[in-house]
Amino acid sequence: MEFRQLRAFAEVIRQGGFTQAARVLHASQSAVSKQVAQLEQRLGQPLLERNGPHIRLTDAGQVVLRHAEVMLRQQQELRTELDDLAQVTRGELRLGLTMLGGDALFAAPFAEYRRRYPGVNVHLMEGGSKTVEQLILNGELDVGASLTPDSTAFDCQPFCNEPLDVLLPADHPLASEPHLNLAQLADTPFVLYQQSFTLNDRLMRACRSLGFTPKEGGRSGQADFLVALVAAGQGVLLLPRIVAHSLGRPGVVCRPLQGSDLRWDIAFIWRRGGYLSRAARAWLALLEEYPAPGA
Repeated sequence: MEFRQLRAFAEVIRQGGFTQAARVLHASQSAVSKQVAQLEQRLGQPLLERNGPHIRLTDAGQVVLRHAEVMLRQQQELRTELDDLAQVTRGELRLGLTMLGGDALFAAPFAEYRRRYPGVNVHLMEGGSKTVEQLILNGELDVGASLTPDSTAFDCQPFCNEPLDVLLPADHPLASEPHLNLAQLADTPFVLYQQSFTLNDRLMRACRSLGFTPKEGGRSGQADFLVALVAAGQGVLLLPRIVAHSLGRPGVVCRPLQGSDLRWDIAFIWRRGGYLSRAARAWLALLEEYPAPGA
């Protein structure tokens, strides 16, 4: 059993097919299919049920996938630790950042990191908290920005703790109020985030605790598009204050949210017990030099 066979098999499952996996692995589809077939031959059992373009794990495939993910992660950690021993000014940082507020929060520290450590190859990924958490657990990211998780699977370093503001159309009946609470918005549609955003889940729980489920007026992961939907009268939007203040536009008013413990508490997380490379530790140390908004 070879690591390249395990990697091909795991990527096929992760990407949902051979064509997509081949694209990620920078290989031909036939090469990926051959590696998976060789793995099945070595193990003496089919790992996938192939039904046209659709694939499904067999019982044996589920067992192999679980162990493959652990082995691939350990292989990556082994390489990283050996690189750290041999190289101080070189290395790799696989970094996940939030789609919300990235320009306001991370542009300056990211630029400073590149200036201080020009030999470090930075692989950057943006996504919602759920996506970042899963990539860290899969071993595809070293550290990532996320709303502070409840899971004990992660260690974390707090970064910021922002209040939320309510953005609403200027002609909304509540636009003249100095501040707003969630209960006042029960009859107004909400512009919501993608499912991968933990902030979306927190908002839904908070509304339901008050006895209502928000009506959906639109959904996106791009803050500027969400604000445009508000300006177009599609609903109200809750945004972290630092993001809301940077996205003001005509036809939209911004009011503080009161009477709720909803916060945008961003932390940098990594897998508990996992190895942190020097490159990753240097990023975490650098962040401590930057004042955290809302802290």
